[in-house]
Amino acid sequence: MKTILYKAADRGKGDYGWLKPTYYFSFGQYHNPKNIHFGALRVLNDDFIAGGGAFPTHSHDNMEIVTIPFTGALKHQDSIGGRGVIKAGDVQIMSAGTGVQHSEANDSATEPVTLFQIWVFPKENNIKPRYDQRTFDVTERINKWQFVVSANETDNALWINQDARFALTKLQAGMKLDYTNIFKGNGVFFVVINGTVNVGDIVLEKRDALGISDSDSFTISATEDSELLAIEIPMN
Repeated sequence: MKTILYKAADRGKGDYGWLKPTYYFSFGQYHNPKNIHFGALRVLNDDFIAGGGAFPTHSHDNMEIVTIPFTGALKHQDSIGGRGVIKAGDVQIMSAGTGVQHSEANDSATEPVTLFQIWVFPKENNIKPRYDQRTFDVTERINKWQFVVSANETDNALWINQDARFALTKLQAGMKLDYTNIFKGNGVFFVVINGTVNVGDIVLEKRDALGISDSDSFTISATEDSELLAIEIPMN
């Protein structure tokens, strides 16, 4: 098993006033030529959006963009007729495909929004743009994986235009949980949203991440109640 450790304290940072992002990979105000992506995972931004903050209308193409809110609510509107609000417990995916324009804004003038926004290179370029989102029952991820985005139909998740899977769990202190790849040759980018866990002899704390490759599976042990994200992703 090969691993790359991404310590929370070593991530890049940006400050746009209303937006304060923390970057796992080079993006925006952070550039590190040695840290551009992990396989097909191009972007993972840990965003803080102040009350009233908004991304003005902008364009995307040929990228799979997943948004996972933790607190607050984010509203969006796009050029293909979609609009709505996502909040904690929801997951949204946009396949930008041939091109889409959209805007995003904090739905509150006073309360912040915190979220992960994640970009994945697509399997097939120039597909028809699409949005999808779903509210997931967070009790269904206690001490087990809840697949929220996946190209594997049996996962009953939001579809992604890539051989990838996104899984969330709330792992209680003292519990162990295995993750096994479903797509041959994939790696896993594993993020501790909250808590402290061990992967082998590697200790991971809040917002630490571990890139895992050349292994079909790994085991997580929680030393305290923890919330975790696993992104299974092609490495080529």
